[in-house]
Amino acid sequence: LVDGYTKSYGGQTVVGPLSLRVEAGTIYGFIGPNGAGKTTLIRSIVGATAATAGSISICGIDNAENPIACKRMTAYVPDNPDVYGFLTGAQYLTFIADIFEVDATVRARRIERYARLFGIEQRLGELVSSYSHGMRQKLVLTGALLHDPRLLVLDEPFVGLDPQAAYRLKGVMKELVSRGAAIFFSSHVLEVVEKLCDEVAIIENGRIVKSGRTDDVCGSEGLERVFLDVAGAREEKAAADRAGR
Repeated sequence: LVDGYTKSYGGQTVVGPLSLRVEAGTIYGFIGPNGAGKTTLIRSIVGATAATAGSISICGIDNAENPIACKRMTAYVPDNPDVYGFLTGAQYLTFIADIFEVDATVRARRIERYARLFGIEQRLGELVSSYSHGMRQKLVLTGALLHDPRLLVLDEPFVGLDPQAAYRLKGVMKELVSRGAAIFFSSHVLEVVEKLCDEVAIIENGRIVKSGRTDDVCGSEGLERVFLDVAGAREEKAAADRAGR
């Protein structure tokens, strides 16, 4: 639950105020142009940056008051999977499993399953520094799934993934929500958002301009058309502002 969230830098509000709710058992898509505020909100949801005003809670727990409890229920895959290059893939996954105190038997089973699913099982003995962007993305995704999160937060998760890995990730996302987890993710791949998400929100200049059930937001036009209409309205306003100076 994001309630009245605002983020400011140097006294200037860059995101918000905005509110949204991601229900258990749903996939929530979060889309908008570059610089609209998607990553800023995502980083606050996962506790990487504090909100200037408003609140964020996960499963009823305020992440400002009890950040550790919230982090234990959350997994985060950033848009740029920069991980420790001096570790091997296996060492990285062990490190993540240790942080979340995943049982040894459970972690071994999940590492085997997800590493095989994403096609990195043969590369886990190699240094992460030798991995391609796509390989690092698959490694971070594998690590994010080890503690069976209640909330999975993904920032542009399909960037760098080959078609097979992208297809398998979508399957994992559906499986997680079928077990009651919630997924909040941003993406520029609007076709995927439209097909995969139960709900969607469009953010523009730090404000949510359209949100709701995906079918309702898309209407008969489709998400791409709705998104382009929002972008067109922004450009028209910017042109009018310039003309009025």
